[in-house]
Amino acid sequence: MRILLAIVLNALALGAAALLVPGIRMEGWSDDPGAVLLAYLFVGAVFGIVNVTIKPIVNILSLPITCLTLGLFAVVINALMLLLTGWLTSWTPVTLIVENFFFDAILGAVVVSIVSAVLNRFLISPVTRD
Repeated sequence: MRILLAIVLNALALGAAALLVPGIRMEGWSDDPGAVLLAYLFVGAVFGIVNVTIKPIVNILSLPITCLTLGLFAVVINALMLLLTGWLTSWTPVTLIVENFFFDAILGAVVVSIVSAVLNRFLISPVTRD
């Protein structure tokens, strides 16, 4: 159940990034609301798998530069995970498009982080307190 909630939260965060950042969009689905929902859930699942498998390795390897930049390099790592998700979904029927790194991926990573933090605070924390 917790995995499904994480996928939904990732899908909502990616949807917010696609809505707010002009260079991030989804392609490859019909105009049917159910197809759009499934597309975002699929990309949210891919984004979750990338964050669970690859991001911890990259975080450990980049720990010295993250300390030197006082944690700001973590935004670059999040942007790279967003680009990697876009690259991985390029072989699937539904594709996450991130047009360029500097503006779109960085700003998208900030939006995804903020939306995920807010949703995690209000949706996951009350469940685990009981």
